[in-house]
Amino acid sequence: MTVTTVAAYAAPAPKAPLERTTVPRRPVGEHDVLIDIKFAGICHSDIHQARDGWSEGIFPMVPGHEIAGIVAEVGTGVTKFAVGDRVGVGCMVDSCRECENCRAGLEQYCANGNIGTYNALDKQGEPTYGGYSTHIVVDENYTLRIPEGIALDEAAPLLCAGITTYSPLAHWNAGPGKKVAIVGLGGLGHMGVKIAHAMGADVTVLSQSLRKQEDGLKLGADHYYATSDPKTFEELRGTLDLIVSTVSAPLPLDSYLSLLKTDGAMINVGAPEEPVSLNLFSVIAGRKTLAGSGIGGIRETQEMLDFCAQHGLGAEIEVIGAEQINEAYERVVSSDVRYRFVIDTATI
Repeated sequence: MTVTTVAAYAAPAPKAPLERTTVPRRPVGEHDVLIDIKFAGICHSDIHQARDGWSEGIFPMVPGHEIAGIVAEVGTGVTKFAVGDRVGVGCMVDSCRECENCRAGLEQYCANGNIGTYNALDKQGEPTYGGYSTHIVVDENYTLRIPEGIALDEAAPLLCAGITTYSPLAHWNAGPGKKVAIVGLGGLGHMGVKIAHAMGADVTVLSQSLRKQEDGLKLGADHYYATSDPKTFEELRGTLDLIVSTVSAPLPLDSYLSLLKTDGAMINVGAPEEPVSLNLFSVIAGRKTLAGSGIGGIRETQEMLDFCAQHGLGAEIEVIGAEQINEAYERVVSSDVRYRFVIDTATI
């Protein structure tokens, strides 16, 4: 394959509607795989970046870091994949591979900065373009194998929503005997509930209202509380071992920290655009931990995919055509999706 262009949907400028276009893809190198993208999930972080919510972006921007597809071509040195394999790509496509974190399998925390699947510059200084496209070329070492037990459309969101919740749940030892709360029942939160339940934890959903209570219980939650009700924080005070917050809006952290037992931890995986405040006595009293967690390394992401296949877990999705992307963005912002939009890239 020579350098070519592929069809894609891109935001031409910050806050502009996404539109059909073409973007270049590099030749398939010695250790590269060419992936025929079948499905691409829409993550809230796609919206943040396409609208310059976190920082100044690189435009035109092709979002999409929840990619599921089929290997169409492999480089001469590829040993991990063959044409026809079911594969996925998550939030990063490279890293320095040399720092302490990379060597430890924590490429997401690369000391020199990992290379994002989109809205980043690769090692040649060229912009990366994401999964809202028909094909992508990725190094085999940053490509994941999707087990046969998961449908490709349901697997796509696992490459971000799945690993983003699996990683903190695994790191902080969610499992039997642990009381775990998931804040927010959205694209991330619904996978957090499924995974925590499969790990054997006692799972509570903390949501603004009880509107999705029936869904939450079906997904595996044991309890469901509305955070808009002040009684929730009184009833649950000091009862939880672990809280994973998946929301991208500022929270009253002091109130949530009050729900933790001594030595409990609250982990943030959602990234609000605005700063949040905290009274440090909320963590000092009770030796509590307030932490963050970002996606997962390649090894852990594969572990997550295998875990989901073993337990029959996939994302709850609504498959859309590419012409519906802009409408889907507005619906995500309005929390009008249960629970992840997935683009059928055949429509691009």
